[in-house]
Amino acid sequence: MTQEAFIQQQAAAAIRALYAAEVAPETLQVAVTRKEFEGDYTLVVFPLLRISHAAPEATGNAIGAYLVEHVPEIAAFNSVKGFLNLSFSAVYWDELFAEIASDADFGQLPPTGKTVMVEFSSPNTNKPLHLGHIRNNLLGDSVSRLLKACGNKVIKSTIVNDRGVHICKSMLAWQKCFAGKTPESTGIKGDHLVGDCYVAFDKLYKAEVAQLVAEGMGEEEAKKQAPSLKEAHEMLVKWEQNDPEVRALWSMMNGWVYQGFDETYAALGITFDQVDHESETYLLGKELVQKGLQEGVFEREADGSVWCDLTADGLDRKLVLRGDGTSVYITQDLGTAERRFATYGLDSHVYVVGNEQDYHFQVLKLILGKLGFDWASRIYHLSYGMVELPEGKMKSREGTVVDADDLIQRMYEEAKRTSEESGKLEDVPAEERERLYRMIGLGALKYFIIKVDPKKTMLFNPKESIDFNGNTGPFIQYTHARIRSILRKAAEQGIAFSTADIGKDIVPSPKEIRLIKLLSLFPGKVAEAGAALSPAVVANYAYDLAKEFNQYYHDTPVLKEPDPALLRFRLVLIRTLADTLVKATDLLGIGLPDRM
Repeated sequence: MTQEAFIQQQAAAAIRALYAAEVAPETLQVAVTRKEFEGDYTLVVFPLLRISHAAPEATGNAIGAYLVEHVPEIAAFNSVKGFLNLSFSAVYWDELFAEIASDADFGQLPPTGKTVMVEFSSPNTNKPLHLGHIRNNLLGDSVSRLLKACGNKVIKSTIVNDRGVHICKSMLAWQKCFAGKTPESTGIKGDHLVGDCYVAFDKLYKAEVAQLVAEGMGEEEAKKQAPSLKEAHEMLVKWEQNDPEVRALWSMMNGWVYQGFDETYAALGITFDQVDHESETYLLGKELVQKGLQEGVFEREADGSVWCDLTADGLDRKLVLRGDGTSVYITQDLGTAERRFATYGLDSHVYVVGNEQDYHFQVLKLILGKLGFDWASRIYHLSYGMVELPEGKMKSREGTVVDADDLIQRMYEEAKRTSEESGKLEDVPAEERERLYRMIGLGALKYFIIKVDPKKTMLFNPKESIDFNGNTGPFIQYTHARIRSILRKAAEQGIAFSTADIGKDIVPSPKEIRLIKLLSLFPGKVAEAGAALSPAVVANYAYDLAKEFNQYYHDTPVLKEPDPALLRFRLVLIRTLADTLVKATDLLGIGLPDRM
């Protein structure tokens, strides 16, 4: 039972005894006491005045006095206007800590019996993954971990955008500028080589537009008439007609990209349970369009195109099928959603996609609802803000992106440099040092991105991201390593301890109670983060826990404690704290080293 639920029950009993009134415990408002007031949890008294028929402070005093007298776990209270601040006794915190320390699954919520799919990453095969993709992948992976910790069965999925004119642009540029070159012959990672082709196409296209404008053509018309763009569209038509030569080139270049993606995913620790490809799903949804036409959800125009009128819903008319019968993105997404819910028996589906697609997902849910799918309301768009650089937005076609692979390597190098300067890993074998450098560098990168609320646009500043002080991943990693070091030294000194050492006439100090209180918040933080689809909640909780330990360690030299019983209690406390840090950061996909 949570502290909030405990207070709700006891307060309901107090109201029954004091005012002969029945109140449902869950309706009472209880929250953690604000830092500027004394107390652990606060009961909001205002709604109870209709029962007490007394002033707010008098009502709070009456309920507080009753609780202190009749509930041993509550030691003190103070009433401030309409807020009753309650303080638990040291015995209560000691008993609660014993429960936490002995629970191997602490933080894992009960099974819900629900199945949730989380779609994220969804890259295009015309360029390597970049910083924007990193935020998407880290959010998708950590949200998946959170939803699993909240008791759900989670399916991590991605759909690879492997067809379309943008893919043909890279293919055409390879023919014109890179013919015969391969990742093996150039030493360039496959997805990077294809990305170079995409950039080369943009340069070629702009040169053609400039030439046409110089010859007297208007700029807008020149953009449409540029020969390379026409060739790319012709190549797409051939692809859809299964032209053997075009398909062979497409398969070869996509193969390069997939291998490159797999390497980047492995470096980030990202895996998927289900991978779809647009080339296999783009025709899905056509049957739904026919169903919508029959049911009057859609309407066909004179040119053969099919539309859905959403003006009554505050939006506009949405194209769902072109006049030539070809699909658009929304058509594919309609069909893919129907197939996924039917195939996997989903209870909900989370799409991790940037906020520039807010309108798209509004339309998707509306149309699915109009088509009669009751699960349409259980589609959620985790709309996250874009990642920008100090100099502005990134543009793949111009090559002005922070490449994911380069960034991962930079973080490794910075972690190596910082660790070598500190001299802390001199005695660690070389192979283990390399593993630690990568763990530390990746932890810095992941934490820097995940600690920001998903809805916020974030400014990626490379210098800040590799700062190893303050609210950073390495700070949390170092805290964990410090605790493990203390535990190793205790073992070397032959000090044995276990959860049985809790409650042996030990009264926790105020600083220790503060740590226990923070530990007790973990399951609630997991639930809060899962409900909000915001891993930032857990990230900042982990930082608060690490920061509080460091203050405690500064004031309390654990191994110098002369009282054996108190020493063993403190060792259990810091071990439990380290274990909780591991659980919290694992939800973020961040590893914690035992030494650093």
